[in-house]
Amino acid sequence: MPAPGPSARPVLACGEVRTGLLPSFQALDGRAAAQLLRLRADEQVRVSERPNLYALSPEILTGVDCRLPTSNGAKVRGVGTVAARAALTEGRVLQATAYFSAPAAGPDMRRPWGHYLVRPGLVEPFGKLPEQATAEGVLQGGGRGELDLGAIAEGLFAQVVRHPLLDHKAPFKSRRTHLRWAARRAPQGEGPSLERFTLAEDGLRTVELRLPQDTPAAAAAGLCEDLALHDWLLTTVVHMLDSSRLGAADGPSAVLALRPAVDHLLHLWMPRAHVDRTLGHLWDVLEREPGFTRQWRTLVQRIRDQLAVQAVPLLHEALSTR
Repeated sequence: MPAPGPSARPVLACGEVRTGLLPSFQALDGRAAAQLLRLRADEQVRVSERPNLYALSPEILTGVDCRLPTSNGAKVRGVGTVAARAALTEGRVLQATAYFSAPAAGPDMRRPWGHYLVRPGLVEPFGKLPEQATAEGVLQGGGRGELDLGAIAEGLFAQVVRHPLLDHKAPFKSRRTHLRWAARRAPQGEGPSLERFTLAEDGLRTVELRLPQDTPAAAAAGLCEDLALHDWLLTTVVHMLDSSRLGAADGPSAVLALRPAVDHLLHLWMPRAHVDRTLGHLWDVLEREPGFTRQWRTLVQRIRDQLAVQAVPLLHEALSTR
């Protein structure tokens, strides 16, 4: 790929991540995960077993020629390709991500597709890019006729779950979440920063980042996938606890409601395990406020305490029937 000139260097990267439970009764091993995520015949799936089983698909490209979302209504046409990829953690949690980067300015006329294809994941605006308005527009969600990263990510998620490897017998019910992110260029001389993490309705999360200009969009996507994964874990376990009716349900019912968390989720908590080392420290922001790991540990302790409390009468009952 030709090296971009100064005006073609990305100043903005945006993406959306869909996260959900893989519809399979059994978690997939490394070989099956690689088979599931082989989206392209010419590239291999990356599989790592340490510190946990993690598979990442090769990227696939979607050509786009449409308006970019903007918060102020500015009409900016963008042409290029959006990169999309899928990831599977411990053979159990599936994620699909779509993202692109954009330069500060682009040509005033459309170029042949060959120009865009050799710049994967880059969407060039016609003229000057309104960086802040575009970042805010992506976080708000594209309107009709505008670039919709969520639709691309959702399409990839749906494609993966149609794979014949899957039996569509999920071990428990859960909801998907979607996380939108936008990373603007950090001031010269400043390092990366996580500006804001927001929880919204209907499973939507938004993340605003500031990153040095030389940070690859794929690295930003990896950080946001990691945030989305752990947010999904928190959301799912909280929902399990709420559904278990702790303190109200009888012992066997509470144990039955909480068992999926113990069997399938509690061992998945490993922040930063697959985040670019230059961005891993951004997790510290979420550890301070809202305190992701503190909340997770509290949830895990509640589950263990409840199972211990419920196990005592069940053990007494078993011993009395001997």
